[in-house]
Amino acid sequence: MSRQPERAAARPRVGYLGPAGTFSEEALLASAAPGAVEPVALASIYDAVMALRHGDVSWALVPIENSLEGSISVTLDLLATDDLDVEIVGEAVLRVRHSLIAAEPLALEEIETVTTHPHVPGQCTRFLRGELAHARILPASSTAEAVRAVVSAGTRGQAALGTPLAARIYGGTVIREGVEDRDDNETRFVWLAATAGAEGRPAPTPPLREEGRGEPGEEWKTSLVFWGAGAERPGWLVHCLDEFARRDINLTKIESRPRRERLGSYMFFTDLTGRVEDPLVLDAIAGVRKMCETVRVLGSYRAAAGRPAPPAS
Repeated sequence: MSRQPERAAARPRVGYLGPAGTFSEEALLASAAPGAVEPVALASIYDAVMALRHGDVSWALVPIENSLEGSISVTLDLLATDDLDVEIVGEAVLRVRHSLIAAEPLALEEIETVTTHPHVPGQCTRFLRGELAHARILPASSTAEAVRAVVSAGTRGQAALGTPLAARIYGGTVIREGVEDRDDNETRFVWLAATAGAEGRPAPTPPLREEGRGEPGEEWKTSLVFWGAGAERPGWLVHCLDEFARRDINLTKIESRPRRERLGSYMFFTDLTGRVEDPLVLDAIAGVRKMCETVRVLGSYRAAAGRPAPPAS
């Protein structure tokens, strides 16, 4: 009897904000080891995280902050959800370059509308105010969806802000490249995995490229969110932060977000240098817990070692 050839093992699936051609896809392709995962385009950041929670994908890659526009609020709010059961297991930083794209060649003065993701106009303020002040800005669920919709409609006078990758995928024409306000515009993405269950297995580590994952001795990050019953007392936040300062633990980020309760009720997101298993980090978190209603470790992971190169076109 002839032996049947063995089937190749299915690649683990990674959910991301789609459709094909988004910056999320670029970050995924740039940070994952080549051929190691199957990208799965989803309609929203929420859908990507829910697919992970329901076991439809092994990881989700979602944007968490941009160097010009700040944090992605939907991602922060999802991570703070009580019963989400996901954690950050890696990060990637992608240089972001925006392009003006249309279905056909257009002069700037012919453009009547520019469609893009709501976070993008703030990254391209000078170009939009200086050269397209006459155009209306319209929202889309992602930059790639904006390009797809504009090219599909084929209406003269419509343009989109998106990636050259999206222009290639959907047959668009790049009118102008590099319209972002700064050349060092970057977006940070986080890899999410399901939190370890009752069996105690750790959350799976994503298969990152060697140049993007850092070496064992390199810097780690731990991300937290906390809020407290004592938040209305003068100096409460200072006392919480002092738990890190007096142990010489560097906070690389701190940000407040409303808890979606009463006005003036906030939660605080922090990123710190170090692993959650480090004795000083453990002591600091324990100290913060004494002053807070809730302290949640969102993940402890290797910091991105460098800026991912753009994926091969």
